[in-house]
Amino acid sequence: MIQKVFNTLSGKKEEFQPEEKGKVKMYVCGVTVYDHCHIGHARNAIVFDTVYRFFLAKNYQVVFVKNFTDIDDKIIKKSKEENVPWDEVARKYIHSYYEDMEKLNILKPTFEPRATDHIDDMIVLIENLVKKKNAYLVDGDVYFSIDSFPKYGELSKRSLEDMLAGARVEIDERKKNPLDFALWKASKEGEPYWDSPFGKGRPGWHIECSAMSIKYLGVPFDIHGGGRDLIFPHHENEKAQSEAALGGKFVTYWMHNGFVNFEKEKMSKSLGNVLLIKEFLKMYDPEVLRLFFLSVHYRNPVDYNERAIEDTEEALRRLYYTIMRANDVDSSKIETHEEALALEKGFFDAMEDDFNTPYAISQIFELSRLLNRLLDARDETLYPRIVHTRETLIRLSNIMGLLYKDPYVFDEEEKRRHLKRIGLDLNYVEKKIKERMVARKMKDYTKADQIRKELFEKGVILQDTKEGTTWRIR
Repeated sequence: MIQKVFNTLSGKKEEFQPEEKGKVKMYVCGVTVYDHCHIGHARNAIVFDTVYRFFLAKNYQVVFVKNFTDIDDKIIKKSKEENVPWDEVARKYIHSYYEDMEKLNILKPTFEPRATDHIDDMIVLIENLVKKKNAYLVDGDVYFSIDSFPKYGELSKRSLEDMLAGARVEIDERKKNPLDFALWKASKEGEPYWDSPFGKGRPGWHIECSAMSIKYLGVPFDIHGGGRDLIFPHHENEKAQSEAALGGKFVTYWMHNGFVNFEKEKMSKSLGNVLLIKEFLKMYDPEVLRLFFLSVHYRNPVDYNERAIEDTEEALRRLYYTIMRANDVDSSKIETHEEALALEKGFFDAMEDDFNTPYAISQIFELSRLLNRLLDARDETLYPRIVHTRETLIRLSNIMGLLYKDPYVFDEEEKRRHLKRIGLDLNYVEKKIKERMVARKMKDYTKADQIRKELFEKGVILQDTKEGTTWRIR
């Protein structure tokens, strides 16, 4: 099947044809480092990490660039609030970002440029726009003239009125058009600045991504990604300034992931419903969030709620438990299982259809069910096919960034998390198991059953084996 990608520019799925055969050049807008990352940032990171992983699995050479915005009004405001230098604020939250991404098992991109390391590249691009009369100077500021670019609005497909409302444009009599946007901002007292032909100042937000993507990927490059909220004005402005400067196409495919809502409401700091990645990870395994987001198509909005997260956690536990069961099978032989092959094909077909991760995930769970059926048969002649099915399940899950942990380690961690959430500790469970063992020895099966039922109601399933009693989370 040919890879298809939904292109925001055309508004439809298109065959993916990279500029260079066998090579994918991809740029994704990164974070502005003025605070800790929230689960909205996590969704963007997980979506494009999965795209990255899938291209690698298809043996593409991938050059993946994701930037840091390390100078911005919000960073300057934070530095004043915390009474620390602006660059210290940036370093602090870049470090925090890396902590979160490592725990979420996000692969490091090929390049992670910082805006402040590319000021000269931005100045060159701005000078070119001024020279071509796509930009103009006013009191040390430099603005891009949208009237000089007839295709402005092509990406977001908005009317002038919609764009004015969406940009929340402040009235500025110095602008030729209210939608004209800043390429360079003259410095204010007490703010960081760089020297430039336009005077002391700093770059506008949009110009940094144009300068850095062009520097690391050349033009046109294949994929430009980001959250849906970036389509306008950020990506619209990026496209306009880049194509005006270059005189040609900037990006071939524009990809955007949907919003994250919180309990059916838009996630926003003003509503107080922003959940930080760090807070989530205190309660759940990182793979739970990954599986949760990948169970919804990347272009669709997703509603974060505790019930859905708990269901996802339970589903992930089932996958790991299946691997634990399959690891007990001892076979030096491997035999292809046709049903597993069919499910693998279904997985790849789904991912090649605009990264349809929900259907791809469904194939992973079908593999898990197949593996459990083979294991339940307790037939040693099936062991070679069990090995093939298990390896297929792990390999496809790894493409999604899942099932990377040792299943026994995962199981122990899950037990501790579950007991903590319900206010119990490991000693309590072990004490109850011992009480039940004594009751069984005394042939007090009523009490033994009561203990089993009590633990089951708390989400603990007891399993009696020849070696003794073990337990897992329901």
